[in-house]
Amino acid sequence: MSEENAPPIEEPQVEIIPPNDFKPWGMGINQFCTFMHLSQFASFFVPVAGLVLPIVMWSTNKDKSEQVNEHGKSILNWMISSLIYYVASMILMLLLIGFVTIFAVALCSIIFTIMGAIKANDGKMYHYPLSIRFIK
Repeated sequence: MSEENAPPIEEPQVEIIPPNDFKPWGMGINQFCTFMHLSQFASFFVPVAGLVLPIVMWSTNKDKSEQVNEHGKSILNWMISSLIYYVASMILMLLLIGFVTIFAVALCSIIFTIMGAIKANDGKMYHYPLSIRFIK
């Protein structure tokens, strides 16, 4: 067969999803971002799930939606920051003040997560207060 008669090589078609039609894990963007915030509570039911689930939700969809990417970075920054605060509180337990600070960090984690979920449900971006911006 000569090159003139060879069938044309077809390039694979990449499906581009318009931003309004993107439904991560079969749900709307706002609902997905809300569940991404609330997934931090999964550790109450399955150990370590509160750390793994938000990261998996973010990493599987961060390239497809800027809104998911921003919420995911905010959540991850808070998780890293709160881990640092917990470790510092454990060290401060030697001075007894750590018992107060660890309670304060736990309370902030609950309140900030719920506030983040409410804002995400409204379609607004939420940056956790007291969060160190490791991932920009």
